[in-house]
Amino acid sequence: PMRTWLRAALVLGAQLRALWLAAAVEVHTAKEVVAVNGTNQRLKCTFSSSSPVSQQLSVSWNFQPEDLSAHEPVFYFLKEPYQPPSGRFKDRVTWDGNIERHDVSIMVWNLKPSDNGTFTCQVTNWPDVYGTIGEVRLRVVQKVSFSEIHFLAVAIGSASGLMIIVVTAVIICRQHRRKARDRRTEAADTE
Repeated sequence: PMRTWLRAALVLGAQLRALWLAAAVEVHTAKEVVAVNGTNQRLKCTFSSSSPVSQQLSVSWNFQPEDLSAHEPVFYFLKEPYQPPSGRFKDRVTWDGNIERHDVSIMVWNLKPSDNGTFTCQVTNWPDVYGTIGEVRLRVVQKVSFSEIHFLAVAIGSASGLMIIVVTAVIICRQHRRKARDRRTEAADTE
């Protein structure tokens, strides 16, 4: 009897844990974003939940600077957006999401190098109060770096331009040779 009860409790516990994991909110973000100093950047965060969107849905955005100092609140949403009353993001963050579309993104304005760090996005959608926390690592750079795609585009463009020049030169040389040959043929005919 005791073993049967213990076995039943373990099975029920495993089922409840599986149900809890299935009912958790899943949060999806871009893992890394690079933005130019002084520009604005949308930090995208979407979620999925096994429950319909509830009136108690809440969203918390926080920031961890690169120096790993204390987390800072960035933005909060509960029925409506709430901007931080103080701190580095005061008057620099706006809501850019759509709850009905499961989008809880924000826009950060006038980026600075001090904004380098990790932003976290957490969603609770009652009764789904547990789940993953989305992370976005933001890198603010002084100017756009010369990426491999830019290099490839320049290389292809240069090769194409060089090819056009070579083909044009060959055509001009052939026409010049043909005219010279025609002139020699005319000169030989007139003699």
